[in-house]
Amino acid sequence: MDAGLACGEIENRLKRLGLPISKIKAVFISHEHSDHIKGVAVLAKKYQLPVYITPGTLISSKLKIADHLLRPLKGYEEVCIGKLCITAFPKIHDASDPHSFIISCEEIRVGVFTDFGDVCEALKLHFSQCHAAFLEANYDEELLNNGRYPYFLKNRIRGGKGHLSNTQALDLFKLKKPAYMSHLFLSHLSKDNNCPDLVARLFNGYANGTKIIVASRDQETAVFHIEKPIAISTQAKATYTQTSLVF
Repeated sequence: MDAGLACGEIENRLKRLGLPISKIKAVFISHEHSDHIKGVAVLAKKYQLPVYITPGTLISSKLKIADHLLRPLKGYEEVCIGKLCITAFPKIHDASDPHSFIISCEEIRVGVFTDFGDVCEALKLHFSQCHAAFLEANYDEELLNNGRYPYFLKNRIRGGKGHLSNTQALDLFKLKKPAYMSHLFLSHLSKDNNCPDLVARLFNGYANGTKIIVASRDQETAVFHIEKPIAISTQAKATYTQTSLVF
């Protein structure tokens, strides 16, 4: 659940999914932009949730979080919350100390890959190891070029430290998708510079068995179970372990 939502909206979305707020055990902050942190302070205070954040992001965010709820976040240092292990890694974005995340549980790996200015080597590596991933497909180049945004903002988005285009995301998917990736959640679509139907058509053409879900800007995405396939033999069909992650 995106911490950029207001606390009440997070509660409402979880309720509609049939999930209690107690399912949230901690909050991880990727960077300080307002669309990612707007609801954090209220949510953390109300439910006494620990907030994992890098020192640089905390300073830039100006978030007012009680000291007993603050947890240091460092790249490549694993943090375990129950059965989930979360590892942050640095990314390219126009923020003070931005990170993305790999979430693992008993060898199942889910990546959270949004707000990238470019497809760096770290993103290629981690994407290629995921059973499922949230991948940014922020803008369509033609819609951005011909849209209403001022020139400086267009350059910020496409300038190498802003966001991934549909083409960049699709190229990553085509080149680095592992055969066992079961779900791809296309995320952080621009309201003005992209179209969910366009994105779905682009990626479904190369899905090859991966379920493509375009995450809505305006409502919660359904709950999915991510399972780890294992080959029984070279001549048998894949079966599934009992281990699963729910997203």
